[in-house]
Amino acid sequence: MDVPLLVRAFGALFAIMNPFVILPMYLSLTHGQSVSQLRRTSVRIVAYSLAMAAVIMVGGTAILVFFGISIDHFRVAGGIVLAMIGLNMLNGGSSAHEGTPQEKARMRARATHPTMGAAGSEAAATPPRDPAAEADADVSFYPLTFPMIMGPGTITSLVVFTGQAHAVGGYLAVVGALGAVLTILFVVLWFAPAIGSRMSHTLRVIMTRLMGMIIAAIAVAMVIDGLLALLPVLRG
Repeated sequence: MDVPLLVRAFGALFAIMNPFVILPMYLSLTHGQSVSQLRRTSVRIVAYSLAMAAVIMVGGTAILVFFGISIDHFRVAGGIVLAMIGLNMLNGGSSAHEGTPQEKARMRARATHPTMGAAGSEAAATPPRDPAAEADADVSFYPLTFPMIMGPGTITSLVVFTGQAHAVGGYLAVVGALGAVLTILFVVLWFAPAIGSRMSHTLRVIMTRLMGMIIAAIAVAMVIDGLLALLPVLRG
């Protein structure tokens, strides 16, 4: 197994997908759910994240080839994206990829009114366990999996690290890093109420800014490696 790649991939994915930073939004969006509902939501989030990651890892490089983009071009562009995310976190922002203002408004609406429909109004009263109402109230895929967990930063990291993988050992390293992060994510979400009650605001701020610094450093390394590959003259 490619241990250096494993360490780099784990560091990047954990910093971007950090479940402890996502936890407050998760608890807000799932407010009022029973313990069994919370745990079903956590299982769905991890399953959706795994499925999306598998598609990206398998098809990401092929998509780049289709558009005539090399992995080094994507490494530079992806490093810039990660740098923006890291700088936002260093300035006190969130690592979550919150999307457009309209998407963020809808997230806040869902957090305040979990039963709010897609049109922005209160859903009509329905019998318990009505499939349509449950689907509308389900926040496991949108916005929790996408774009908060599997957002641009995560997608970029998966494509870049998969592109850097060579032979079986490299691919095992990326898969192992992803598996470790998703396992941590599952454990944190499974015990979210207990963990959330013990996390102070100060601790979340410190963790967010620390992860922002790590992401920014990884972004710089991505950009430099990409530029050196594209412009060998820079090597001197």
